[in-house]
Amino acid sequence: MAKKKSGREASYRPATALVLAGRSPFEHEGFVNTPLYRGSTVLYETYDDLLHHRNKYAYGRRGSPTIDALATSLASFEKSAGVLLTPSGLSAIGTALLAIVKSGDNILVADTVYRPTRIICDGVLKRMNVETTYFDPLIGAGIKSLFRKNTSAVFLEAPGSQTFEMPEVSIIAKAAAEHGAVSLMDNTWATPLYFRPHEHGIDISIQAGTKYLGGHSDINLGTISANEKYYKRVLATHGDLGINAGPEDINLALRGLRTMSIRLERHMASGLRVAKWLQSRPEVLRVMHPALESDPGYTIWKRDFSGACGLFSFILKPEAAKNIAAFFDSLALFGMGYSWGGFESLAIPFDCSSYRTVTKWNPGGPAVRLHIGLEDPEDLIDDLADGLAKLA
Repeated sequence: MAKKKSGREASYRPATALVLAGRSPFEHEGFVNTPLYRGSTVLYETYDDLLHHRNKYAYGRRGSPTIDALATSLASFEKSAGVLLTPSGLSAIGTALLAIVKSGDNILVADTVYRPTRIICDGVLKRMNVETTYFDPLIGAGIKSLFRKNTSAVFLEAPGSQTFEMPEVSIIAKAAAEHGAVSLMDNTWATPLYFRPHEHGIDISIQAGTKYLGGHSDINLGTISANEKYYKRVLATHGDLGINAGPEDINLALRGLRTMSIRLERHMASGLRVAKWLQSRPEVLRVMHPALESDPGYTIWKRDFSGACGLFSFILKPEAAKNIAAFFDSLALFGMGYSWGGFESLAIPFDCSSYRTVTKWNPGGPAVRLHIGLEDPEDLIDDLADGLAKLA
């Protein structure tokens, strides 16, 4: 950040804001990046300071310059009251839900959420006597019919995990607010760079910083962004549970933040290039990518989102099923692994028919999820062409 302010800071475009956010070089001897602070104990200079908590920081778990640099940067992008950091995206989901629910509550959860979110709902929350009702993410205003007197929260993901259905976020958030329920959303796919949930009425926005915030497949991190109404509530639960992200991971996320804009541009462009190529292939039944004009969610994506990432899925024609292993084993540039958001491309098979409970999953053929990394898309296309040839 420059020593002198231009007066135009509030109008900086996202790429500029990402470079500047959370940095105060002249508070750190002029070094461009905030130093990495490791530590638990924070000393007070006098007895009176200790007694009256006059330090800015009280204990390493509850804050440090490193934590603040990332949290304040993200809060400025989320346009929220504050952001809390957790050790993983899943821990962010769990912490946020635990901050909201109590025994005897009912919560509404989109049927297409990240599967471990369902495991939290059907395991931890069920043991707490919290009932989960799953709903079709395309329900729109129809969600009003699902609210009960004890419904305290609505949780959605846009687009849906693995199958990329695009819900009407604003309509669902408004319905939740009218009922007095808290709205939560997993925003990992778009990141706050391409979609800002709070501006669409969402109370609590969550992302796995493990993915595009880090960008290099070398950290685990979660973020919880809350509006003014719920920030203190989430902060209290975050502190009471002793949630603490590691300083090295936070520091690497700060590094990733500076390049996230340019990386996401490349992920989006390459992802669309590969998705459109797959649409032209005779082996492919359909491609699920909200930024494709042929996708059912395109109109919502075009209206509400300013970009897309490199994650999407496609369905192979059924005759390919017997040779699906040959397809995956032949890929040289696509790794097989359960993550995404890094510089490397990934491919996994999936079948969500066993755990969807409201929406039926019957795609008509084998399903494949791709993450398109930062390799040249033409090389990725050549690699996929080799794999598809193995299906013959």
